[in-house]
Amino acid sequence: MTRLSLRLRLALAGAVAVTLAIVVSSLGLAALFGAHVERRALAELSVQLDQVLAGVERGTDGALELATDPADPRFRRVYGGLYWQIAAEGQVLRSRSLWDYEIPLPADTLGDGAEHVHTLVGPVDQPLLAIERSVTLPARLGGGVMRAAVAMDRTALAVARADFLRDLAPYSAVLAAALIAAGWAQIAVGLRPLGAIRARVADIRSGRERRLGADFPAEVQPLAAEVDDLLAAREQEVERARTRAGDLAHGLKTPLQALMGEAGRLRAGGRGAAADAVEEIACAMRAHVDRELARTRVAMRGRQARADLADAVAGLLRVIRRTEDGARLDWRVDLPEGLIAAADSADLSEALGALIENAARHARSCVEIAGRPSGQQIEIVIRDDGPGIAPDRIEALMARGARADTRGSGLGLAIARDIVEALDGTLDLSAADPGLAALLTLPGADPS
Repeated sequence: MTRLSLRLRLALAGAVAVTLAIVVSSLGLAALFGAHVERRALAELSVQLDQVLAGVERGTDGALELATDPADPRFRRVYGGLYWQIAAEGQVLRSRSLWDYEIPLPADTLGDGAEHVHTLVGPVDQPLLAIERSVTLPARLGGGVMRAAVAMDRTALAVARADFLRDLAPYSAVLAAALIAAGWAQIAVGLRPLGAIRARVADIRSGRERRLGADFPAEVQPLAAEVDDLLAAREQEVERARTRAGDLAHGLKTPLQALMGEAGRLRAGGRGAAADAVEEIACAMRAHVDRELARTRVAMRGRQARADLADAVAGLLRVIRRTEDGARLDWRVDLPEGLIAAADSADLSEALGALIENAARHARSCVEIAGRPSGQQIEIVIRDDGPGIAPDRIEALMARGARADTRGSGLGLAIARDIVEALDGTLDLSAADPGLAALLTLPGADPS
C-alpha cells in the first residue's frame, strides 16, 4: 500500500467508502420497506379479523358458527396462505384453508378488545404473521369470551422485500458509480496544487523560476513557504561555499607565480632538473586552480543566464578564422535561430571555444558545427575530419592535462567539461568517420 500513489489511495478509499455506504443504505431501505409492508399487512389482517368477528352467529343447533365467510378466496383454498381461527365455549372454528390444522396460539391473557401480534408456525411449516383479539360475545349470542385470530403466510412479505432489493440494486449501482466518479474528480481537483508544485520545482531546477511563490491554496501554501525558505538558505550556504572556493583559488595563484619564478632562478643557476620538477608541480596546481575558478564562476552566475548559441559560435569563428589553423579550414555551420541555452554567454563561449579550437587544430580541411533543440535541451555537435583518436583513449583525453598531441596545454577539454557539467549538461566525445565528434548537451531556455 505504501507504494501506491496518493491519488490511487484516495480513490480506493473513496470507492470502498461509497460501496459500503450504498450497501448499508440499501439494506436499511429494505428494512424500512419490510417494516412498512408488515404494517400494511397487519392493517389488512385487522380488517379481515373484523369481518370474521362480524360473521359469528348461533347456528340452529345453538353452536357458534361463522355465518358469513370473508370475501378473500384464500380463506377457502387449502393452505392458501390466509387463515382464520375462533376459540370459544370449548370449541375451535377454523377456515377451510387450515383444513385440519390448528394455529398454536400462545396461552397469553388478553383484555376485552385487546390485540396481540404473533409470529407462529402454520400448516406445512409456513411462517405465519398472526393478529389475535379477545372479545366478549353480546347477549344475543349468549355472552362469554371468544378469542379470534387471523394469520397470513409471511413468505409473501419476504418475497416483497427481496423484490424490492432486486429492483433497488441497479439504481444503487448507478448511484455508486456516479459517486465514485465524482470522488475521483474531486481528488483530481484537490491534488492539482501538488502537480503545480511539481511543475514549479521543475522550473526552479531548469532555472526558469527561483521560488515556488505564494499562489497556492491555504493548505499547500505552508509547504511552499517552507520549500522557498529552504531554497533561500541553501543558496546562502552555496554562495558562501563558492566564495570560499574562489578566494582559495585566487589565493593560490600568487604562491604559484612565486614557484614559477623560483623555477626560473633555479634554471638560471644551472639546476635545470630541479626547475623542471618545480614547474611540473606548479603547472599541475595551476590546472587545479583554473578548473576550480571556472566551475566557481559558472556556478555563481546561476541558471538565470541566457545565451544565444548562434551568436556565441559566430563570435568564436570571427576570431578563430584569423588564426593559422582556422584560416585554412572550411567551416560548415548549421545553427537555426532561437537556440537559447541556459548559460552565461562568456561561459558558453569558453566551453565552445575549447571544443572548436581542438577541432581546428586536428581537422584536415573541414569542421562542422550543428545544433538542434531536443525537448528541454539543446544538442550541439562539433565534428572535424582529422585523424581522430582510438575509442579506448577518448575517456583519458577528457582527464585534466591530457592531450592527443604535444600542442596545447591539455586543459581545454577538461575545463569545457567542467563548465558543461556545472550547467547540468553533458559532453561526450566519439570517434567519427573520419575525425572526432563532440556532442554537447545543455539545458535550453525560453527565447524571452
